[in-house]
Amino acid sequence: MDWVYAGLGLLILLLAGDVLVRGAVNLSLRLGVPALIVSLTIVAFGTSAPELLISIRAIMDNAPGIALGNVVGSNTANILLVLGIPALMVGLKSGECETRKTYIYMILASILFIGLAALGPFGWVHGAVLLSVLALLLGDQMIEARSHRKQNAACAPSEEIEDIEGADPNLPWWKICLFLFLGLLGLPLGAELLVTGAVNIARTFNVTETVIGLTLVAIGTSLPELATTVMAALRRQADVALGNVIGSNMFNLLAIIGIASFVGEIPVEPKFLKFDLWVMLVASLMLAPFVFLNWNLTKRWGVVFSGLYVLYIVAVLI
Repeated sequence: MDWVYAGLGLLILLLAGDVLVRGAVNLSLRLGVPALIVSLTIVAFGTSAPELLISIRAIMDNAPGIALGNVVGSNTANILLVLGIPALMVGLKSGECETRKTYIYMILASILFIGLAALGPFGWVHGAVLLSVLALLLGDQMIEARSHRKQNAACAPSEEIEDIEGADPNLPWWKICLFLFLGLLGLPLGAELLVTGAVNIARTFNVTETVIGLTLVAIGTSLPELATTVMAALRRQADVALGNVIGSNMFNLLAIIGIASFVGEIPVEPKFLKFDLWVMLVASLMLAPFVFLNWNLTKRWGVVFSGLYVLYIVAVLI
């Protein structure tokens, strides 16, 4: 039953996160919040809601290893698996993407995260630092987005709204309220089921909660990014695929652990500092040639990325 609980919890989390984003986006637009702010904040936080609720629930259930393992494991999975599988399927023309600035931000966020982990455990002071950096990055992105919008003044407000994930100008009020209710109800329920199932699975197989966080939970919470990236690859939208991964990784490091640190301390096991955090950083640095040298993520690279992820999972489980 623990596998059923974990699977059901994951399914509820994914569905609840999706409807919450739809409800929050359309409510914000109805209340007059600019589309620019909605896309940079509400959508980004909303899509990270499942990971955030899992981390908070894990800390409250005295299983902080799942919280940290989920974030570190998800970041590694996002690069090696979420980019590897689409590249393996059809290839990604990543050389055409302009993601240098956000990529640099992601690397700096990773280095900051590792530095704070070395000074761990993560407490509210660490969380304040991470959230402050996130606020600065969001502010910079907002300024850049405004500048870009002025340069493309021909873009109508309706076109901007249609580009936002989950936006529907014709969505009735009752559906907005229903989506918000289901999302706010489903997220804590899904997190409770997934964390309970994951902890019991760890105890059954005599593995640590950290290992479950790095594998089962991390892969599960990376499924939305994988689905988005596969669809983007099939539509030949490499910029969406790469941008989705880079943005998700930044939010995982800065927002999720930043907020969760205020709920309770998150200890950093020695294994993280010796292995997992460095795997995450090396995986992130592997994207440098594709970002700066305009390399394409061909099928061969898809094999390399996917193969490395399999090896990583084997190493974690051994």
